Amino acid sequence: MIVTRSSNQGNFQYDPKIERTLRRLRKEARRNFEKNNLALDSLFAIYSEEEEVIAGEDPHKHLKKLHVVCTSIKPTGVTEEQIKLRAFPFSLKDSAKDWLYYLPSRTITTWNEMKRLFLEKYFPASRAANIQKEIYGVRQHNRESLHEYWERFKKLCASCPHHQISEQLLIQYFYEGLLPTDRSMIDAASGGALVDKTLEVVRNLIANMAANSQQFGTRLNLPSKHVNEVNISSLE
Repeated sequence: MIVTRSSNQGNFQYDPKIERTLRRLRKEARRNFEKNNLALDSLFAIYSEEEEVIAGEDPHKHLKKLHVVCTSIKPTGVTEEQIKLRAFPFSLKDSAKDWLYYLPSRTITTWNEMKRLFLEKYFPASRAANIQKEIYGVRQHNRESLHEYWERFKKLCASCPHHQISEQLLIQYFYEGLLPTDRSMIDAASGGALVDKTLEVVRNLIANMAANSQQFGTRLNLPSKHVNEVNISSLE
């Protein structure tokens, strides 16, 4: 039965079937929302128990791990930003969790604000400056293979994504820190013309030589006639 009702905007028709359908859809939407929340909370609780992350150890790595977990979850009607904001408290423990809970209410409304405050707290400018100094003065240790040195260098750079050092300078610092034997090996592999190669080629060359050193576990002892000392400061 259709009943006509009047309103300030004119007449409209009321259909009880439509009304019942709307109520059912609202209930289903509410149940799905609650179900998603419960599933997310359970998943994040498991994640925090398995990872046992401590914010102060490596804040950038911490955020990357959180990103990997959150982007693997795609519940209906929930954005990635909402998932990250919900997951973040579960990823903290000890003093880091206390820091988050003691923030003034309504301090954080977006994920970018959350990241900014987190990094300001656990990755201050002084720490970034120290890592920059380490990069500037990086040196290959005695008995450290080319592969080990390359991996250590990459990890050092990744620990401070905002080091603001150009790729050209990074490669130069790495090269200058090489032990003479491994530097000679790279010079010979480049044909003594490292300065004429692009940064991508140089980086790939170093990566391949490092992989070879890992595979064979030895350094290449080159005759002196093949050794060409190269200054790569002019790489473009």
